[in-house]
Amino acid sequence: MADTGSGQARRRGQGSRRARQQPGRSFRVHFSLTEQEFAALDEAAGRAGLARGAFAAQVVLARVHGSGTGPEAPDREALRELVRAAGLVRRIGVNLNQAVAKLNATGQRSGDLIWYARKIMRHVEHLDDAAEQVRKALR
Repeated sequence: MADTGSGQARRRGQGSRRARQQPGRSFRVHFSLTEQEFAALDEAAGRAGLARGAFAAQVVLARVHGSGTGPEAPDREALRELVRAAGLVRRIGVNLNQAVAKLNATGQRSGDLIWYARKIMRHVEHLDDAAEQVRKALR
């Protein structure tokens, strides 16, 4: 098949890359790492959801600007944990809704109803505590 346009259309069709959010960077920096350093970089970039180069650039630029706002900053980690916890609460909420729907449809309480209600309340309390800790840390 002949290439009728730029590689951009082909990449979008493959779904392997997302569109750039910022203009491309014109300058390139090269550095070497040991196997252990590379593994640590790869793991940290994966945790941040970034490519290795983008992660390294953000860390270096955060350091250059004297800010603690790089991809490994404590507030970013806290935000990731809050997002993860919110996802768990949503999943439990779906199960709770199903148990309540069964109660409404049949008039009989599912054995899971009380368990799901207690579990979701525990998670909501943990989310409240986490949000308060993040709020205090960001002051």
